[in-house]
Amino acid sequence: MSSIQYLHDLVDQQQFTTLKKEVKNYLAQTNDIQALPLKILAFVHLNEHIEAEKALVEIQAYLTELNDDALVDIAGVYCLMYRLKEAKELLETIINKHPNNAMALARLAWCYMQNDEFEQAITLYQQSITLIPTRLPIWSVLSRLYLQTKDIKNAQNALNVGIRYLNEQKEKLPETAIAHFTEQFRCGQLELWVINQQITQAEQWLEKYKALLNEDQWTTLIVQFTNTLSSIGEHATAEESLISALKVYPKNEILIYQLYELANIQGRTGQVVKLLKRLISLAKENEKPEVIYWVQLSTACLHQVIEQARHAAEKAVELIETMQTSDEISDSMIKALSLQAKNSLAQVESQEQNFDLAENLFKEVLAKNPYFIGALQGLGELQMQRGNIDEAIALFERIKDIDQTKGYSSLINARNFPDNSVVLERMEKIARKSSLEGGVNSSLLLKIASAWEKRKDYDKAFSLAEEANNTSKQLLKYNAKAHRQECGRIRYAFCKELYEHRPNTGVNSSLPIYVLGMPRSGTTLVEQILAGHSKICGAGELGVIPSRIQGLNRWERHTGSGRRYPDCIDDYTPYVIEGIATGILDELQEYDEQALHIIDKLPHNFEHIGFIKFLFPNAKIISVRRDPRDIALSNYFTDYQAKHGGMGFAYDLEWIGEQLADHNMMMHHWQTLFPNEILEINYEDVVNDTESIARKMLNYIGVNWEAQVLKFNELERSVKTASVWQVRQPIYKTSKEKWKHYEKHLTPLTKGTNKKIQIEDIKMLTLPIAGYLTTGVEHYHKGELDEAETNFKKMLHHIPDHAACNYMVGLVYLKKNHIEEGINKIKKAINKVPSQKEWQETLKKALVQQTVS
Repeated sequence: MSSIQYLHDLVDQQQFTTLKKEVKNYLAQTNDIQALPLKILAFVHLNEHIEAEKALVEIQAYLTELNDDALVDIAGVYCLMYRLKEAKELLETIINKHPNNAMALARLAWCYMQNDEFEQAITLYQQSITLIPTRLPIWSVLSRLYLQTKDIKNAQNALNVGIRYLNEQKEKLPETAIAHFTEQFRCGQLELWVINQQITQAEQWLEKYKALLNEDQWTTLIVQFTNTLSSIGEHATAEESLISALKVYPKNEILIYQLYELANIQGRTGQVVKLLKRLISLAKENEKPEVIYWVQLSTACLHQVIEQARHAAEKAVELIETMQTSDEISDSMIKALSLQAKNSLAQVESQEQNFDLAENLFKEVLAKNPYFIGALQGLGELQMQRGNIDEAIALFERIKDIDQTKGYSSLINARNFPDNSVVLERMEKIARKSSLEGGVNSSLLLKIASAWEKRKDYDKAFSLAEEANNTSKQLLKYNAKAHRQECGRIRYAFCKELYEHRPNTGVNSSLPIYVLGMPRSGTTLVEQILAGHSKICGAGELGVIPSRIQGLNRWERHTGSGRRYPDCIDDYTPYVIEGIATGILDELQEYDEQALHIIDKLPHNFEHIGFIKFLFPNAKIISVRRDPRDIALSNYFTDYQAKHGGMGFAYDLEWIGEQLADHNMMMHHWQTLFPNEILEINYEDVVNDTESIARKMLNYIGVNWEAQVLKFNELERSVKTASVWQVRQPIYKTSKEKWKHYEKHLTPLTKGTNKKIQIEDIKMLTLPIAGYLTTGVEHYHKGELDEAETNFKKMLHHIPDHAACNYMVGLVYLKKNHIEEGINKIKKAINKVPSQKEWQETLKKALVQQTVS
């Protein structure tokens, strides 16, 4: 029969699966209540939080009967549940009675460590280890603590002592414990070398152990190595190491997953999707659960390819329904995966603004696991979008009880700031803890910056924002020069001559209204005012225009034209443009079938006004202006997670200045091209005289005045924007002239704004007539081969390597029985676009035809 001492030995050996089983057997045989805390400890370590909470409630009736060792175990449970105040009070009471209680000292040290009070933690751990020097977990944690305090020498010494005691105890320890601590100490050694910049030594050591360890052991070390490299910003070295390791074990799920995580934190969505699909395929091959990978695929696609996100989430739910328990898949694992799959689907429904459905799904998840942070977070954000701020804050408070950092971070987003500086200082320490992202959590640091701004400590706020943005820039690929050049190309393509040579293009619809301008210029406020009108629907920031532009680029790649947007705009016939425009109108009308006007307020549509006017010559366009210094600071303090999108400029004041200058030049171009057709308003005027500006905008749109537009903050509609909190408030003026608090920090902004705008010479082909390819195809299908050939050859005159036109000429030649010439043209086309399977099949048939003839 097991004993209490044996159960405590399992805790020391960190064998919690075994502990759970042995405690159950022990209690069944003895009913010894002193073992009850160990049962809860096992639950918590195994992430069985609901069972742990139930057991913790049940044990309250026995607290007065528990001995000190059992109370220390209860404190251990409190520690793992981050109920640090209760843990410390209980442990300090015990230590006052029994100063030499080694476990109490160790757990109190853990409490101090969680509060980043490293010196106190080290002192307590040293006292504990002096009493019981053979406790292996403490040597491991001591080494990491010394590492945190940059004491490399003592970190190495603690690691060496731990390894010595492990070797001395090998005959007494079970194999699982030996393997666990051996791995722990090896990982600690790798971490020490990397932190101490001894990367070459670490690489040589890994190369040596590659032949000595099995696949699982070696890949665990590779993961530790790459995690530590990433934590010091060496992401490229980490990626190189993983790629090299995958050459040794190309089907190792752990290595592929680590590469996925590395790609994910760097915002490489394409690579992320590819790696997750590889993991799904591998899981199928190995007959292992693939649900979690579908969940992560849904998350990866959520903000960019919603159709794929939905497919992945629905696939995860579908797979869960067919999962059965086995030796490797427990019932609790299936339940946990089921909640993740359902939460993933809820996130998709929320993203697509199916809020009632999303809310029900989130609540179903929370009914089964009230501590599921993803569902609490998702439901809270949904309530924010719906304007239910109090409900959102209540949910974020629940997160705070589970994970203080995540909870406070969410509360700050809801403008519910911590009421004391101690919390902010604690969060700041957490933000600087090394992780896969690097040495700083820039997202959290930006939230803390906004909290200090609220407390009017502007220098502190700016310092944190600057640190966060400088960290984020390391993961960005934003190129201010390339953006400026692209703006130049857009102006060049959408010139006066385009509209003169392509008359009668587009659809004369008054449905779309475009509210645009620099991000953080006030576009959300303007949209909210307009959306208060009974005839106007505010659809938010839509990706409609960018998605159509990407559609044009896909078509150009498909045809192998060698062109892209905006260069290719002169090749689209009125028929094609009408089709694109009509598709947009159908999509917009789905937001409100009764509305006369639908607003798309994507700010960066200011770059594509030329395209918008090509599609909708009568479109109403409202350009929002604001003091550029306030725009700059608002962007600088906003976490756009730029590594996942196109807002990279916002992480550098000089880049923001350049973007402001690019915006001014773009708007000057459009105002010159479309005089008196674009309404320009100033954010400051909207704030100072809302009614006057509202009347001006409604008159421009062509609808009657409705006073209800002035009560926009009472509007019941969803909002998805960085300004989500602000639009639920009445007009406020605190955002005006905020730049004055930061004036001494704005030199880079001024530099960027005043930098001379230089555009490299633009070489852009201009086609005299649109639609050579499409017109030629029409003739071909009518059997008018000569006319078809003429159109294709006209395009080839301008673009000799145009793959689709070369292919179509090849088809014409084949029809005319010029087999060899046709084959040569088709080969040329395939050489340009080898992915065209239809062209390859045609070539095979032509080669057979050539052989026969």
